[in-house]
Amino acid sequence: MATYALIHGAGDVGWYWHLVEAELRKREHDVVAMDLPVEDDAADLSAYADVVAGAIGARRDLVVVAQSFGGYTAPIVCERLDARLLVLVAGMIPAPGESAEEMFVNTGWEPPARKGATSTLDVFYQDVPPALAREAMARSRRQSGTPGKQPWPLAAWPHVPTRFLLCRNDRFFPAAWLRRVVRDRLGITPDEIDSGHTPALSRPAELAERLERYREALPARRR
Repeated sequence: MATYALIHGAGDVGWYWHLVEAELRKREHDVVAMDLPVEDDAADLSAYADVVAGAIGARRDLVVVAQSFGGYTAPIVCERLDARLLVLVAGMIPAPGESAEEMFVNTGWEPPARKGATSTLDVFYQDVPPALAREAMARSRRQSGTPGKQPWPLAAWPHVPTRFLLCRNDRFFPAAWLRRVVRDRLGITPDEIDSGHTPALSRPAELAERLERYREALPARRR
């Protein structure tokens, strides 16, 4: 049995992962999907990592999965804990000393409004079942600007196997832009899924299966 720690993105809640969590629990894994303190203007990236680490506790055989802005928190968690694997799903990829705001500028990201997508539904949930999309939007929270302005505190990417799952139909993080960022910053070729920005809601079973394949491909640990 593995432990999956599922980290949501900006302005979101742990509920975002509930369908993936159910799929992973069917496979008899332990799952933690916490609410980060996104509305707290005093909470920085270290505080976000504290919440994740606290939710994980003493659990072992850890797989850390992060969505979108969760990519700024997940490597910090992996640096602190004995994670076996890090998976970024449509995730941001920080560089040492670079804030999330700076990452957008440094990598040439363009806001989705420039491509005609303006509403939250159009940008994030275009392929999510309507009732589920409405619930997701109702559960969203105000995102403090504090962690997005903070320089990423690690000196280097943690020494943990890292996989990246890119969403081909993502209107927030366009596939062409993100392929380049993944190659330049992680030195790997991302895997891809036919989804918008929120595959945990649009394709939860497929996403859970992908996570399981990544975990099962890891070399066995010596005891």
